[in-house]
This record gives sequence, structure tokens and C-alpha cells, in this order.
Amino acid sequence: MAFVSGPRQVGKTTVCQRGADFYLNWDTLEDQKTILDGQDNLARKCGLDRASGHIPTVVLDELRKYSRWKNYLKGFFDKWGEQIRINVTGSSRLDIYRRGADSLMGRYFLYRMHPFSVGEIARTELPKELIRPPVNIPDADGDALWRHGGFPEPFLKRDSSFTTRWQAMRFQQLTKEDLREVTAVQELGVMEVMAHLLGERSGEQLTYSSLAQEVRVAQDTAKRWVNLLERMHYGFLVLPWFKNVANSLRKEPKWFLRDWSDINDPGRRAETFVACHFLKAVEGWTDLGLGRFELRYLRTKQQKEVDFVVVKEGAPWFLVEVKYSDDSLPKSLYDFHEKLKTEHAFQVVIDKAYVEADCFSYHRPITVPARTFLSQLL
Repeated sequence: MAFVSGPRQVGKTTVCQRGADFYLNWDTLEDQKTILDGQDNLARKCGLDRASGHIPTVVLDELRKYSRWKNYLKGFFDKWGEQIRINVTGSSRLDIYRRGADSLMGRYFLYRMHPFSVGEIARTELPKELIRPPVNIPDADGDALWRHGGFPEPFLKRDSSFTTRWQAMRFQQLTKEDLREVTAVQELGVMEVMAHLLGERSGEQLTYSSLAQEVRVAQDTAKRWVNLLERMHYGFLVLPWFKNVANSLRKEPKWFLRDWSDINDPGRRAETFVACHFLKAVEGWTDLGLGRFELRYLRTKQQKEVDFVVVKEGAPWFLVEVKYSDDSLPKSLYDFHEKLKTEHAFQVVIDKAYVEADCFSYHRPITVPARTFLSQLL
């Protein structure tokens, strides 16, 4: 089975439906009755009681709203799994419920969907290699991605008033609908305050004690709520890398929003823009079985910092410092490149024109245009 997870309104259902022979949505009463009548009834609905020249594909949407969905899927897969392909998708909360004891372990792979990126606009075929040749994308697409974000609706409409309304609606769905299903009602108001605070702090280090004081909750509660918002795909955490780095920070994560278009400051938006591209790359490479990858950052107690380090198979692979317009290479990039023996070190500049050059052919610290560099990733 394939479990397709990702932020709300990222296009999971649309993509899964395109290759499906059968589609059932738990929110539809007729489909709900089909599911509740048992696994054999679902099998008949999907034509498994009839001879067929191909293996059908069924999409089960929003099934996680059924309280016994895991046991239901386990029984259906164990009996019919060799005769049908099963895609399970739905709201962004799907991967929350896979944590802990999992009766479905070994029966599915999780695939994480992300908004559009420079690399996906440049090409849509699945990668056979980690790094691909650079491809220039149309200026209109690049500008729309920066201004309206990578979520399909605002990216394709490219209308500022629509984007503003869409952002407000998405935040309301998160705080009024999604959180209500997974947390106590009395916590909703305070969690909404925390979500607003985190919305203003993309790219910042999180100090849970300070955040807890601001929203007047216990530190453990603040940490639990941040982790919940991360699992709801409102944002994500990037942990520090500290192996072989003297006096490095070890605990304080950095927080990034999933939607960079809602950030006004160009510097913060630039760092979040690149962070989202990196998250898509490391999770995509991992989900496709191309290796084990992580996204981290570097900072020492002496305030020496590099925005990102991409880790491959447990070792730092390349370093990235992000700037909106400044293309002067920082000393910290040189220092960490030498200390960690990374293959590459980049200063990625947003406001820099595309160049026809393979950024990954360089093994010394260099400045590269974001449009060129990001086109080589997923």
C-alpha cells in the first residue's frame, strides 16, 4: 500500500485519483456504507470478484476518520493485497497516526507530498540520480513561485487577492477544524495564539522556555504543541548538527513555515523558501529509496552559523548559506566546509539571474543563483 501524506490543499487527492480505477471517500455516506459493510464488500465494489486483465487501483480518501481504520486496512490488505493496489490519502493528519505501535508496519510505504518547487516546475519525471542538470524555468513561473508560494491553487491563479484569502482560509482550517480533532477544546484558543506567534518567526531558533512564557503554558506543553503543529504540516523543525563541531548547539531547533508566501520580510522569506525546497528534496530522496538524508543547520555558542547542512548517510554532504541579494561569501562557510570536509558549500542568492552551470561540479565554496541551484534538486 501507499500512504500519501502532506499539507492540506497540496493536491494529494487530485494526484491519487488520476491513476485510480476506484475512489472511495469516507466523507461520502454511500462510500462510508460500502466500507462499513466489511472488507469483502469493498473487494466486490472494486471488482475483485470478477476476472480482469489488470490489477486495479483503489484510493481510500479520509479513511483515517474511521476509528478502526488501521485494523480494517490490515484485514483488507492481508486478504486481497496481491490482487489490488491500495492508495490511502486524506487530510494532512494522516502521518500523525502512524507513530507509535503500528499494526500496518511492513504493509505500506509512506510518500510525502510537497508544494511545487523550482525542480518540479523544471521537470516532472522521477529522478534516477540525486542531482540533475540545471534547467531554467520561465520568469513568470519563478516569480509566481516566490510571490504566491508552491501550493497549487494560489500558484496557478497568480492573483494577490486570492492568495491572501486562501492563506487566511488555510490558517482557519488548521486552527478551527484540524486542531479540534486532535486536541482538547479548552486548548484551542491558546494553540491559535501559538500558531500566530510561530507564523511570525519562520527561520528563527525556538527556545521553548521563552515560547511557553509568552503563551503562559508549561514548557513541556509548548514543546508538545509545536510538535503537533509540525505534524499538522503547518511548519517544520530543523535540528542542529553537532557531530565534530566544537561548542555547537545541540538542542535548539529552527522553525520554518510550510508556506513562504505568507512571510513579508525578504530575508526570512528567502531562507524559508530554500528550507522548503531542501525538505522536499531530503524527504523525496528518502521516500524514493535513493538513500537516507536529513536537513540540519549549524551554529556554535560563539554565534558562528551556516543556515543549512544536508546530511547523506549520516555524514554532512553540502552546506548552504541563504541570502536575498548579498553574494559575498561568509567566513563561516569556509570554516565549516574545511572542518566538516563537505563535498560542496554554497551561498545561494535569491535575487541573482539564472546561469547555465552545474553548481555541484564545484568543490569549493561558491556563490550560486537560487534559480540554478534549486533546479538541480527535486
